[in-house]
Amino acid sequence: MNGLLLIISRSLRQHALSTAVTVVSVALATGLLMSVFAIRKQTHDAFTGGDVGFDAVLGARGSQLQLVLNTVFHLETSPGNIPYQVYLDVKKDPRVTLAIPYAVGDNYRGYRIVGTTDEFFTRFEYQKGKKFQFQPGGRVFETDPPRQEAVIGSFVAQKTGLKRGDTFNPYHGLYYDETQRHEEEYVVVGVLEPTNTPNDRAIWIPLEGIYRMTGHYLRGAGREVQAQPGVAIPDEDKEVSAVMLKLVSPQAGFTLLHQVNKQGTAATLAWPIGSVMAELFEKIGWLDRVLELIAYLVVVVAAASILASIYNTMNERRREFAILRALGAQRATVFAAIVGEAKVIAALGSLLGFGVYAAILAATSVVIRSQTGVVLDVFAWHPVFWIAPLGMIILGALAGVVPALKAYGTDVASNLAPQS
Repeated sequence: MNGLLLIISRSLRQHALSTAVTVVSVALATGLLMSVFAIRKQTHDAFTGGDVGFDAVLGARGSQLQLVLNTVFHLETSPGNIPYQVYLDVKKDPRVTLAIPYAVGDNYRGYRIVGTTDEFFTRFEYQKGKKFQFQPGGRVFETDPPRQEAVIGSFVAQKTGLKRGDTFNPYHGLYYDETQRHEEEYVVVGVLEPTNTPNDRAIWIPLEGIYRMTGHYLRGAGREVQAQPGVAIPDEDKEVSAVMLKLVSPQAGFTLLHQVNKQGTAATLAWPIGSVMAELFEKIGWLDRVLELIAYLVVVVAAASILASIYNTMNERRREFAILRALGAQRATVFAAIVGEAKVIAALGSLLGFGVYAAILAATSVVIRSQTGVVLDVFAWHPVFWIAPLGMIILGALAGVVPALKAYGTDVASNLAPQS
């Protein structure tokens, strides 16, 4: 065994450059394969199985998926508004334990502004047992009477530089356009501690603030009205983009879903949120398969590079193998040395692949967090972390069989003859 290890280590040193290149190619293949599966698993769990705090979303008639993306993940456009009275009615429903209204339609430098009530901060749990926490000195905006105050997520604060006491002007629409600046000026009264959820990317203001923003019209009663300074807004004129719901039980969700979606025509209930989001992954499932195929092809190329790297050295090593045979080495020993060399190269590449995986996931995590608020965990376990290296080592050993067979058949007499 010691002799076998000596042969392998000597060969790796002699062909250091080709070995290093091959190891890097294996590392890239292994890291890419691990990244594809890990990212797919984490994003799928975050969007379909993660605890988002709400059980259901009630909104305008239309796509449940669009409704969830717009409200829970602050993506997509709003499918429309529903009368404020719908919010008041569902809030009193015995099947509902918490109803939080949302009103959207504005942004600040691309970050969505959401009008809501103070219950979002005092009663809502973004994860089981976890409520929002403010950074030192922060507080909830005043709603009685409503003031032009705002609470911002940690990611918004990090990217915009806003801090407690700063002021900003909202911009109309969900996408930043410098020409759509509102006259109203809001003061930041609180910055939330990081939650690693889409809420980190949002700005929260009183619901009344959305209603009174310049250029906004209310159509809750079927007519178009504009809020007047100092004049109370009748409930019948108000409207909301959606209502986030916590339900007493899954059975309550089933009955409410049937009532709203099957019997009603004025609104849509998205429930359960995880199942609704699963539709998204079903629609883009082809992309996952394409990425997997690319990763597998890269692995095959890496295995081929191991074969080529070792095979290309066979001619210059024939005399070496002949000498080993003359000194008593068995054909099987020579065969095992070549296969072992291929396995070592694959093992070294697989080990380095974890670094490649960490780099890919870290870079991807930055993009995904900035776009969705979802945070990926580099250290989250996935079975691919042992399957990929083991598979790569086995594939590397198989790739070493061809050059090993060539070394196995080395003729001692002809290769020990004096070279002219």
